[in-house]
Formats: sequence, structure tokens, C-alpha cells
Amino acid sequence: MPQLILYPWFNIFLFSWLVFLTIILPKTMNHTSNNQPNSLLTKKPEVTPWDWPWY
Repeated sequence: MPQLILYPWFNIFLFSWLVFLTIILPKTMNHTSNNQPNSLLTKKPEVTPWDWPWY
């Protein structure tokens, strides 16, 4: 059974993680969102309690 030979599968595993960590991960971490959050609303909106019409 070729799946039991560890050598080629372990190398594929290591190489894929190496590619992920060196190429793909930095590209995704540098991504910035188009809609950056801003703090224009510093004041909390006033909330009034609502009385339910049934008891």
C-alpha cells in the first residue's frame, strides 16, 4: 500500500505548509477592507423603553 510510505506524503505536507506560510499568509494579512470602521458616532443613541400593550 503506497499510502503507508511516509516519505513522499510527509514531504508534500511540509512543502504545502511552507508555501502557505511564506506566500499565501502574508498576502491575506496585508488585505485591507474598503470600509474602514470610523468612530463618528461617539454619542450613544437615546433609547426609550417601550411599554407593551398587553399584560
